[in-house]
Amino acid sequence: MSTRVSALVWAATTLLAASLLARNILAIPVLAPLDPNEGWNAAHALSLLGKSALYPPPGSLMVNNYPPLSFYLVATLTRLTGDAVIAGRVLSLASFLCVCAGVALIGRKMGCGARASLCATVFFAVLLLAGSDYVAMADPQLPGHAVQLAGLLLLMRGRIVTAATVFAVSLFVKHNLLALPLAATAWLWWRDRRSIPRFILSGGVVLGLGLLLFYQTYGTGLLAALSSPRLVSWANVRLAVSHLWWAALPLLALLTARGPWKILCLTYAASALAIGLIFSAGDGVDTNAFFDLAIALSLALGLAVPSRPLLAALCAMPVLAFLVLNFHDNNFFFTRGFAAQSAQDIAFLKSRPGPALCDQLSLCLWAGKGAQVDVFNIGEQIKTGARDPSALASMIAARHFDVLQLQDLDALGPAVRSAIAQAYRLHHGDDNGSFLVPATSAP
Repeated sequence: MSTRVSALVWAATTLLAASLLARNILAIPVLAPLDPNEGWNAAHALSLLGKSALYPPPGSLMVNNYPPLSFYLVATLTRLTGDAVIAGRVLSLASFLCVCAGVALIGRKMGCGARASLCATVFFAVLLLAGSDYVAMADPQLPGHAVQLAGLLLLMRGRIVTAATVFAVSLFVKHNLLALPLAATAWLWWRDRRSIPRFILSGGVVLGLGLLLFYQTYGTGLLAALSSPRLVSWANVRLAVSHLWWAALPLLALLTARGPWKILCLTYAASALAIGLIFSAGDGVDTNAFFDLAIALSLALGLAVPSRPLLAALCAMPVLAFLVLNFHDNNFFFTRGFAAQSAQDIAFLKSRPGPALCDQLSLCLWAGKGAQVDVFNIGEQIKTGARDPSALASMIAARHFDVLQLQDLDALGPAVRSAIAQAYRLHHGDDNGSFLVPATSAP
């Protein structure tokens, strides 16, 4: 009975994962914003193609607080796709498939059979597809994970120096990917302590050279660029914990798993949970903060399949239940109605002759307006007191922008909100937010 139940659950999970993946692939060429990250990342990639500064100077209304490598990858793909957002989506999809392959290959390296490795891969895939919008979404998170899993495979094969190099390079793709390098160091200390000096020294040298090259190239320090101010709160952490509903059963599977690789999964999961909770305190941090935890627990699930097949299958049940209960909301960004609505919004932005301020920068880019203001990061700087809002408020009061698109009218703080109320009127609102035009303009 347990074998039949397990087979049924995994068959349903695989079918749903394939369906959701097909949905995401079909959405790649659609000019509808999946997330504010898309336009933001695309805008910086376009700055490379346009020979503009990848890291704007202090005081600019655009901010870049990400490391540089993903922008070069997207810029290269943009030459093929003709659109930076779509290029980022293609890179994200390819990276997701690489991460899935990495989970399967690492599972086999840990001694999991083909079935157990497949279950681990399917669990990871459906978890990201059902619980996030990052698969085939223009963002460097999944490319960074793909690089790191390559590093872990190299480490498991005894390629100490190469693995350390790959881990160091991955941090120049996405800076929040600290969990796996820390876990790998701890695991190597337990398994082969004599290799630790080579591992740390190799990674440290590459990291140091990368930081030096960054300074020489951009005239500023990477750590300074990454430390753009943002609000932090316990409320953000509590909200993040509430989104870990899927983790309880895989954690139980990890604790009951057997074999020599259990310590690696346990170390990785503990590191991922701790790092994820730390990052989740910041405003604007999404479910991607716990993708490392998803990878670690997927690998643990693979270890549990041979001895605890029913428990391993039950791990997928909360994800399937979440998908059933939230399919409408989860599917929102992929509907034809939203695509048509976005096309109308792009046409409206394009019809306005002057510059535009867009929260969803992808809408402005598709309308040919360019990126004028990084609403999230500038808003966070204003709210933390790191930036005086008067300059932006004066631009708003002078009706510098011919149209504003904002998902939250309070995103830029009370001073700018007051200027908006006095100088602009609502033209229309929809699922892309509020669209405002100067109060003196005709309907």
